[in-house]
Amino acid sequence: MTVRTRFAPSPTGYLHIGGARTALFSWLHARKHGGVFVLRIEDTDLERSTPESVNAILEGMAWLGLEYDEGPFYQTHRFDRYKEVVRQLLDAGHAYHCYCSREELDEMREAQRARGEKPRYDGRCRNRAAPREGVDPVVRFRNPTEGKVVVDDLIHGPIVFDNAELDDLIIARSDGTPTYNLTVVVDDMDMAITHVVRGDDHINNTPRQINILRALGAETPHYAHVAMILGEDGKKLSKRTGAASVMEYRDMGLLPEAVLNYLVRLGWSHGDQEVFSLDEMIELFDLNAVNKAASALNHQKLLWLNQHYFKTSPLEHVARHLSWHLGQRGVDPSTGPALESVVEALRERCKTLVEMADGSVIFYRDFEAYDAKAAAKHLTSAAEPALTALRARLTVLAEWTAAAIHDAVEQVAAHLEVGMGKVAQPLRVACTGAGVSPPIDQTLMLLGRERSLGGIDRALAHIAENRA
Repeated sequence: MTVRTRFAPSPTGYLHIGGARTALFSWLHARKHGGVFVLRIEDTDLERSTPESVNAILEGMAWLGLEYDEGPFYQTHRFDRYKEVVRQLLDAGHAYHCYCSREELDEMREAQRARGEKPRYDGRCRNRAAPREGVDPVVRFRNPTEGKVVVDDLIHGPIVFDNAELDDLIIARSDGTPTYNLTVVVDDMDMAITHVVRGDDHINNTPRQINILRALGAETPHYAHVAMILGEDGKKLSKRTGAASVMEYRDMGLLPEAVLNYLVRLGWSHGDQEVFSLDEMIELFDLNAVNKAASALNHQKLLWLNQHYFKTSPLEHVARHLSWHLGQRGVDPSTGPALESVVEALRERCKTLVEMADGSVIFYRDFEAYDAKAAAKHLTSAAEPALTALRARLTVLAEWTAAAIHDAVEQVAAHLEVGMGKVAQPLRVACTGAGVSPPIDQTLMLLGRERSLGGIDRALAHIAENRA
């Protein structure tokens, strides 16, 4: 048997972090078993589904690197197939037309509540012989009234439902459009899905779907219902507490590998291991080892992972993601030093690509003004001899390398009989406008000789102007 998993989002918004984790678990299970990962867009909610949401889901999947083997399939392209299955169920007696009005259903439920019963459809149209004139009926599935449905959940274990507790759900609306519980069953059946990984909010749908599959003579897939993700406060996620789009994690400056590593640890573990390569995830991941309990976000853990991947990923990989953030700042990386060199200088100092991009701009664009505090402290008359001596030495350097620049700064400090800070810090403010940057030799090497000397000239002019 070929393992076939699917990710089936509804395009009514962005790809949020919970959906991304479900996609990852499904993808990992398929990859681990040499199977097939299917992407299905469940867009039958015509009022809320939008092309923009579809694009957001596809963009999020691509950024994470969760490549699908088949799809994307769109449910709106399969309406004829759903109508065919509804007719099949009607003809076999597994479904029937229901002519009850909304008012009748409301009255029925109120009476049930008054009797202390659970509100549910009572099957009054199950054996209706004649249609009701002038009424477009819905179609209900004729759920078995006896026996039990056992959901052998790979995460929660066996979950038992009494058929007597399951009412006859609507599988087609009065306008003929199919409902979720029908479309998902038909799609899983037609696409030969063997493993369904989804949120545990779908657990109550599962026995109903199993009964429809049985009525159709189809194989029942294995189910794995994943617990929800909570905010850092332990409460249900909201936009404010972290139910963000996957692409917002990109905008925050995170690498996709860090997000994947973070997601796989939300509910799954392998001993005490925290960091997993993609190959390790595929090899070690096991749906049976996923925790039943909800997991909570931990922003500091995510930043720690991101910095780990800064330090251990190939420079060119981090540079490729950094390039996007520089583009957001209107910076063309081709106008300055190689991005790989910038990454090498900054990756030990930054937790996000946003920080790295902010620290990188100076290497591609002149600063507009000095940081007032840094200039007041370091660009004074006392710094003038050091800056003047530095300019002379840097001008005649045979090679513009970090080692040569470092030697020049050391020689000036020795010549003036002052500490390195008295020389390096004025030089840093002169060339970057701020009091913080990578080591001064790396900073000047990345700036280049012309911009470094220009920065010193600008600082000397600033000192002279202030003195005057």
